[in-house]
Amino acid sequence: MTDKIRLMLVDDHSLCRSGLKELLEHRGGMSVVCATGDPDQVVPLLQEHQPDMLILDLRLAQTDGLSVLRMIRAEGFDVPTVILTMSDSEDDMSAALRAGVKGYLLKDMDPEEVIVSIGRAARGEMVVASAMMLKFAQILQTGPKGSAMGDLVATLTERERQVLDHVASGQSNKVIARALDISHNTVKLHVRHIMDKLNLRSRVEAAVFSFEYHNSPDGTKAVSDASTKPRAPTH
Repeated sequence: MTDKIRLMLVDDHSLCRSGLKELLEHRGGMSVVCATGDPDQVVPLLQEHQPDMLILDLRLAQTDGLSVLRMIRAEGFDVPTVILTMSDSEDDMSAALRAGVKGYLLKDMDPEEVIVSIGRAARGEMVVASAMMLKFAQILQTGPKGSAMGDLVATLTERERQVLDHVASGQSNKVIARALDISHNTVKLHVRHIMDKLNLRSRVEAAVFSFEYHNSPDGTKAVSDASTKPRAPTH
């Protein structure tokens, strides 16, 4: 039997806490081990319950969510944290990402999308509300756009492109190795080459690069060409 994901909720609206607890436990199969709207209670509750993940609102009556996050980091807690907020501000998301959160979700998302996203975050993936993806890309994309992106992608081998697609979907090296039937060390080597060739610094930036490329004219054309031209045999 798979252990349930143990969550802590921090939101100063009791109705939101109750509704989210009901959603995540009864429909998501997770366990909300503690919940509070009082920032002063966050550290004691973390010490007592040691949750797998923290679900944190950005707007709290006494302070802001990122101040709470900095406080718990200063206390030595490194619990993975997902922001769940009403704010669709690019500045807020940028600040949250810089603070090292594992995800940025919106309270007006479909409930099932919230459940799936939190589950993915618990498995180590970066999650962002679909409505925020373009802003996410604008924040993190540091590489060139347009045809220059196509030129960079052209430097990748076929295998490296396959690995990039898996990285972009949030998969770990071990999962990629199983999917492509190659060794874990080979995946690590491919990822390092991808980062070097595309001038990227993290797997998150690789995901954003892939998203922007596939939604660019070059990416669309590449998909079209691949579907109409026969592939050369691979060895």
